[in-house]
Amino acid sequence: MSPQSRTLDCAGRTLCLDQPLIMGVLNVTPDSFSDGGAFIHAEDALMQAHRLAAAGADIIDIGGESTRPGSGAVSVDQELERTIPVIERVRNELLLPISIDTSKPEVMLAAATAGAGMINDVCALRHPGALEAAASTGLPVCLMHMRGEPGSMQDDPRYDDAVPEVEAFLLERVTACREAGIPGEQILIDPGFGFGKKLEHNLALLRGISRLAAHGYPLIAGLSRKSMLGELTGRAVDERMSASVTAAVLAVQAGAAIVRVHDVAETRDALNILQAVYPQGLPQG
Repeated sequence: MSPQSRTLDCAGRTLCLDQPLIMGVLNVTPDSFSDGGAFIHAEDALMQAHRLAAAGADIIDIGGESTRPGSGAVSVDQELERTIPVIERVRNELLLPISIDTSKPEVMLAAATAGAGMINDVCALRHPGALEAAASTGLPVCLMHMRGEPGSMQDDPRYDDAVPEVEAFLLERVTACREAGIPGEQILIDPGFGFGKKLEHNLALLRGISRLAAHGYPLIAGLSRKSMLGELTGRAVDERMSASVTAAVLAVQAGAAIVRVHDVAETRDALNILQAVYPQGLPQG
């Protein structure tokens, strides 16, 4: 592979990875940890998509099932009802690529038909049929590390050494994807901050992003409003914007290609400053 490929074809809409990108979060769920219930109606979700685009998002990540700690699963039909109408509307009204945040093969296929341009799976295509479904769409895929399941993942997760363990898992899933016919240049990785990890593990992974990114697969970092930031600052979910922006900048400096955020405008401002300071690209090493 040439994992250093700097563009992604997202169903005819191109993402250029020569500069750090922003993935705007759009949860069409009643129970997501930060914005649950805010955008469960299609019109509200569409308005939020327009706001994210205007604020500077490069891609919009639409999810119909909460994966917050302690959350329960929803049915395929529920997830389809929540996501597909929104994907269709966003695809028709905005030129940005759309990512579908799902682990269900049925939702992957329907979302691709509706216009999604990327599959973002917190389970790294491990569910039965997911790998085959994702491969059949021809879309880029993001493989995330999660230890356990959302309902129980924060019940005392343990690692001997988080960074190499997460690294080994992600590389194993990359191999599985390539063997299933997904080209290496269509694969992204995500260390899964907050997914089956304590604060110490999350901090180790933030420090270790450069090691994970060194394999050449574009890395997505999702730190926005996470509980780790609450532990560090003592602030509630809706008071973590400054911490989220700081974490996003640190992730980009360490090698993240895409940051997944709720506070798009503020993150865009911070990344614009970072790029102005380093117009030729961030220093390596």
